[in-house]
Amino acid sequence: MKKLQLKIPVILPQVPNEKDTCVERLINELQAKEGIEKVHVADTMEDATPQLCFHYDPDIISIDRVQSLAESTGAEITEKYGHLLIEVKGIRHTRQARTIEKSLLVINGVLEASVSGSGMVRLEFDKKQTNFDEISKQIEKEDLQIQRSASNENDYTEASRKKQERSNKEETKEQTATEGHEHKEGDIHEEGEGHAHGGIFGKNTELIFSIICGALLGIGFGFSYVDSIPDWVSLVLYIGAYFFGGFFTTKEAVQTVAKGGFEIDFLMLVAAIGAAILGEWAEGALLLFLFSLGHALEHYAMNKARKSIAALADLAPKTALLKKGGKTEEVGIEKLSISDIIVVKPNSKISADGVVVNGKSSVNQAPITGESVPVDKVPVEDTSKEYSQDDEIKDENRVFAGTINGNNTLEVKVIKEAKDSTLSRLVKLVNEAQTQKSPTQLLTDKFEKYFVPSVLILVGILLFAFLVIDEPFSASFYRAMAVLVAASPCALAISTPSAVLSGVARAARGGVLIKGGRPLEDLG
Repeated sequence: MKKLQLKIPVILPQVPNEKDTCVERLINELQAKEGIEKVHVADTMEDATPQLCFHYDPDIISIDRVQSLAESTGAEITEKYGHLLIEVKGIRHTRQARTIEKSLLVINGVLEASVSGSGMVRLEFDKKQTNFDEISKQIEKEDLQIQRSASNENDYTEASRKKQERSNKEETKEQTATEGHEHKEGDIHEEGEGHAHGGIFGKNTELIFSIICGALLGIGFGFSYVDSIPDWVSLVLYIGAYFFGGFFTTKEAVQTVAKGGFEIDFLMLVAAIGAAILGEWAEGALLLFLFSLGHALEHYAMNKARKSIAALADLAPKTALLKKGGKTEEVGIEKLSISDIIVVKPNSKISADGVVVNGKSSVNQAPITGESVPVDKVPVEDTSKEYSQDDEIKDENRVFAGTINGNNTLEVKVIKEAKDSTLSRLVKLVNEAQTQKSPTQLLTDKFEKYFVPSVLILVGILLFAFLVIDEPFSASFYRAMAVLVAASPCALAISTPSAVLSGVARAARGGVLIKGGRPLEDLG
């Protein structure tokens, strides 16, 4: 029995990682081939390229045949299944993300869908049954805007690309023609983002509505203790608090119920209405205030996390000094090819992953590796060698895009294109990891799935308790509403997703990049 190891990205270039379903499909198909006894993902170093290990009988099948079967089977799977990692704008919290997830899974041909509250959508689909156009239409039906895709460009059809180009041009014209629309320092608009800010107060509408709700509730509650102020004044303030606190909750609950789903949004809304029916307007307004504030803070945390990742992507410069024929010219990093020579001036950022071929300097690698002390870099011994496939490059010769050169000029030989750089792969990994839910998030999602309908059924039963016990309907109704209000899981609805996103965003501000909820819980 002999072994052969092949890199997964070579066999399946579009899969995001070794845990993808396509890797499992490949393993199952290859293990059924005669002469191949076992196929599994090999144990590798954390930063190493994932590999498949083949155990085969050389008396039955040759090593060349094993490699040929792996490549041909991988090509068939790549041809059949597509992968998309899309960034969208318009997702406000994790409950909305779950609703979008369900709507995407309804599309014929979509095999897997995962949506994060921060706006990343990961999809696996059968290319023969659906395509990017159909998926994008469904996303647009959910009032979302596609900002960009981190997936392989082959997943786009020509029509999709033209459509997106037209959309971007129209948005650019609209922005140019708009008068009186000013942006304060710090506003961020990525390519293709447009100007949908979410409400009359812009992107902070939900937070402002929540604050107004709390203010009206507080004033109304205070007035209720002043004998000289009529009760109807407090009632009007409570009704105003209901409006501002329940505006977005009602909107989302109606949309969810229209699609046949019941989530905590709906339960909270019914509980607030029940409190009002019981005459406990203050309690109902407090429920809506807490829930709307939790939503607003969750949205704020997601925006912070999104900006942290965007800042990471902006570490690398957009241009490079390309040396050709003894002269240098400034070009976009996307135009750099493997083996090109770029010049890095003192105290400037390095534009591409590569090896030093001329010059000596210290490089600050903290943005990529976290090393607190600059690392000395020296030229490689053989400057003519092809290093793009060489995994044994010494640390003293290797440089990364986004790192900062010291006091001397360096000449660097490019070994990876911009889309394959360490920084690009890091950003992609973080975006993919955002769609992976932590164990606690999975538990709360599952609990919520059964908890909401269970409470509604219990309340329905309690409404008719007067048929069994000797009491008026008003007493049964009061008890049912009291149970509904008491069963509203404010902590469950607010705490888990907000805590995860806040933790990730806070760590990013401190220079620690955590992939998502699962790694965050593993650290604990």
